[in-house]
Amino acid sequence: MTAAPPISDGPLVSILVISYNTRAMTIECLKSVVAETTVPHELIVVDNASPDGSAAAIAAAFSDIRLIASAENLGFAKGNNLAAREAKGTYILLLNPDTLVLDHAIDRLVAFAERTPRAGIWGGRTLKGDGTLDPVCAFGDQTLWSLFCRTSGLARVFASSALFNPELYGGWARDSEREVGVIQGCFLLVERRLWDALGGFDPVFGTYGEETDFCRRARDRGARPRLTPEAEIIHYGGASSKQQAAKQILILKARMTLARRHLPAWQQSTAGFLLRLWPFSRMLGARLQAPLHPGIAEAAVHWTTVWRRRGEWRDGAGDDVPRAEHPRDAEARRAL
Repeated sequence: MTAAPPISDGPLVSILVISYNTRAMTIECLKSVVAETTVPHELIVVDNASPDGSAAAIAAAFSDIRLIASAENLGFAKGNNLAAREAKGTYILLLNPDTLVLDHAIDRLVAFAERTPRAGIWGGRTLKGDGTLDPVCAFGDQTLWSLFCRTSGLARVFASSALFNPELYGGWARDSEREVGVIQGCFLLVERRLWDALGGFDPVFGTYGEETDFCRRARDRGARPRLTPEAEIIHYGGASSKQQAAKQILILKARMTLARRHLPAWQQSTAGFLLRLWPFSRMLGARLQAPLHPGIAEAAVHWTTVWRRRGEWRDGAGDDVPRAEHPRDAEARRAL
């Protein structure tokens, strides 16, 4: 891949923020973008029908951004696809509303992209709200081996091992530049022409898994996603125990869908078994330990909820959900 000339005389980067019910955090995020970004840019915000008055508050605080107030909650994938259709930049930056841009991070990330044009997709180092590293800012593909390591507990016992914790690259502190499998969607820069060629995110992924699927399809076209520690943001995240169970269900559903789509056919049934075994084993282990360790009781409730609601995730997205059509994907399906 080579660096593409600007698509228009407009901004170099289009910054897309998809907001839902995070009024105060979204406004702080946008303020940090304005304060820390000097590269020519535009801000496009999609508010997913937030009930907390986010759209009105954003419109009142920022007069020079493109605000799209959706009448329904489109989710992350469809929201970004909508925003990207309005984008005019050579690059598209996906930025979560629960983030803060630090020390010209967007400027630094765009400069990194200009230096490494063959990558096609770029990301930076992400910190949690307490300032510690959030390692999922970049991660490896889900494979049969990675699923076995996760389900068996090897990934947890040997967390610093690249062999036994392959999705999180072992003990890599994201403090060096390197090629990675996936850049997390909370801070993902992509060449606009690559985004368009891939048709953006596949809408079958609502909130989780979309960047994994996107980066996989991009790599099939020759992209080589890269991370730089020079661009750093804070990503708050966090949720209650009840919300965490709902989140885990969505993650498992996405993982099931990814396994069906991107693993070889002969591996898919085993991958499905391992994905089902993982929450069951966590539930069983937490239940057994809860009488001796009261602090584990909450985990037992969490995993019990996930297991009881397995009908929502065990089959993935299902074949009845339409998938975005891409020529290379169609060829792959015919080959299978």
